[in-house]
Amino acid sequence: MATSRAGNHGTEHDRDPVTDLRRIAFLLERSLASSYRVKAFRGAASSLLTQKPEEIREAAAAGKLTSLKGVGEKTAAVIDQSLAGQVPDYLANLEQEAETPLATGGEELRAALRGDCHTHSDWSDGGSPPAEMAWTAKELGHDYMVLTDHSPRLKVANGLTAERLHRQLDIIEVINQQLTPFRVLTGIEVDILEDGSLDQDPELLTRLDIVVASVHSKLAMPAKAMTRRMLTAIENPNTDILGHCTGRMVKPREGRNPQGRAESEFDAAAVFAACQEHSTAVEINSRPERLDPPRRLLRQAVQAGCVFAIDTDAHAPGQLDWQIIGTSRAAECEVPTDRVINTWTVDELLTWTES
Repeated sequence: MATSRAGNHGTEHDRDPVTDLRRIAFLLERSLASSYRVKAFRGAASSLLTQKPEEIREAAAAGKLTSLKGVGEKTAAVIDQSLAGQVPDYLANLEQEAETPLATGGEELRAALRGDCHTHSDWSDGGSPPAEMAWTAKELGHDYMVLTDHSPRLKVANGLTAERLHRQLDIIEVINQQLTPFRVLTGIEVDILEDGSLDQDPELLTRLDIVVASVHSKLAMPAKAMTRRMLTAIENPNTDILGHCTGRMVKPREGRNPQGRAESEFDAAAVFAACQEHSTAVEINSRPERLDPPRRLLRQAVQAGCVFAIDTDAHAPGQLDWQIIGTSRAAECEVPTDRVINTWTVDELLTWTES
């Protein structure tokens, strides 16, 4: 897989301010910067796309870039330097910070990954449209990306009703026509309800390429009940991947869980045995505030013979670069490369889910 240069730009004398603004947003997202800062740069990039190049240059020459919709003082400075053929100072500082790797180890496994099976867009609680997520995944060298926005029960995340999910499938079809041979696979991160059932119409779930099933509520329920809940979901033929199995938060997430969150309690031996029996992949969640499952459970899942999906759970384009965090932990815990489903081709992956 290619190295992470999403939004990469041309020579210093042939720069594109939209590309530079997108690259800044990507690097901010990658570092888990506040969404407020990210929106300023993505908003400015989107605004420039609605302007004629000569209008942008005229505004820059007159010192009136901030008169353009969505352009503030910081983004105007970036645009001004970019138009002059200079590397914007703001971008140069971020590029220097990005030279420090997010994680070390697991580079060979990272290079073997062909896609990402757990991503979110602004159709639920992500920050960018599906097309921007897909374009960035393609720029990163992915062959495919699975779009897995939330299901309706998770109202705080603007979960998709069946009607909205149907509409999203039409959007994905158009994106695939534009980005071929890259593929956006259809999917969902569906809530595992308290009784273990999945929070979406079963017939609609059968139409999707990938179903990630995750617990998002009642995370502190007794271990026996949680085990039964998870086993029911794993045994469901529509479930392909068990998402972030402990639900833990090892550090705060923007606007949520200021104290982090403890692991859910369940019979891990029973859960991983069921995953192995029903060919349900155990997700290695790469989000830096999740790092789920913990290493002791990841090693246990390896011993149980499970297959895995190393996913970013990205809610913004820059977060698609987080897979090295997951592959680092996978390599440390001796996860075999051939048991990582997103090292497989699209055809191999879909054959697996269909069977």
